[in-house]
Amino acid sequence: MTISIQQDTARTGVPPLRRLVIATELGPATVRVQQGTGSGSGTGDPATAEVYLHGAAGSWTTFQPLVDRAPDVDRVLIDLPGWGDSTAGARLDHLSIESMGRAVVEILDSLGYRRWHLVGHSMGGFLALHIAANLPERAAGVAAISATTFAVSGVARRRLRGLSGFPAFAGMLLAMRSMAALGPSGPALIRAVGATPVMGLLTSPLFADPPAVPRHVIRGLAFDARPASFAAAARAIAHYDFGQWRAIRCPVLATRGNSDVFTPPSDLSRLASVVPHVRLETIARCGHFANIEQPEHVQRLLDDLRPAQGVPGEDESRSGH
Repeated sequence: MTISIQQDTARTGVPPLRRLVIATELGPATVRVQQGTGSGSGTGDPATAEVYLHGAAGSWTTFQPLVDRAPDVDRVLIDLPGWGDSTAGARLDHLSIESMGRAVVEILDSLGYRRWHLVGHSMGGFLALHIAANLPERAAGVAAISATTFAVSGVARRRLRGLSGFPAFAGMLLAMRSMAALGPSGPALIRAVGATPVMGLLTSPLFADPPAVPRHVIRGLAFDARPASFAAAARAIAHYDFGQWRAIRCPVLATRGNSDVFTPPSDLSRLASVVPHVRLETIARCGHFANIEQPEHVQRLLDDLRPAQGVPGEDESRSGH
């Protein structure tokens, strides 16, 4: 069942976002849809959409710097069940990569989209790769922006060992699990801290140039914090079988910031050994949130990826940058 709630305002010349609620197996999901122009480098196919999947420490709002211009194809921005505006009725006890993937497909099927360009940040990049592997005939392309994959999965499996080998994520996971144990008081506490300069210090490792990050972005990260959902996502990736990504047939772009503390260079190297047809890109002067720190660069990469949709020939090799 799909329920239209409202139409968000938009900048002049940019189509507004329609806000919908769509039922999924993990609970109701709030979705925003922006109609494309069908011109430019897009396919013009009304059954094709560019789908944005946020990370475990965000919501659809982390992509706002990328949606300030009119799209060529429809955009679908999803608050996954358990995050953003999709917390009421979320079934976190059933949360897994597989169930999140099915929820995304339920949403897209409900909206009538047969093919997708998947754009995922952090956990969303992981999820985009999973969906593309399981439904290769429907994925036109994947952009995995600072996807948290191999290293984070290792920390989720071996909690204490991660403190020495991968302290940035291990520390955040410990903090989120502690906040989750507080129940509703946990998110409230994080939001309270988010209104103070302390939040800037706590989030500074996520960015290459913390002073340049607008204050409202820092407050937004605090507002979007969902400790129980973060902890559930970490459990979901702990024992994931990465070998299934060999089934991906579409072009894949995988990026990390050169100061990214959650996506180490080794993750991109391992990704290239598993995922066919992948292009690797390290973005200079950037941390974990390239879509916030370097949106113009990210948009150029997305524009370059879309015309290459389809299955590359078998003689094409992986490339790295």
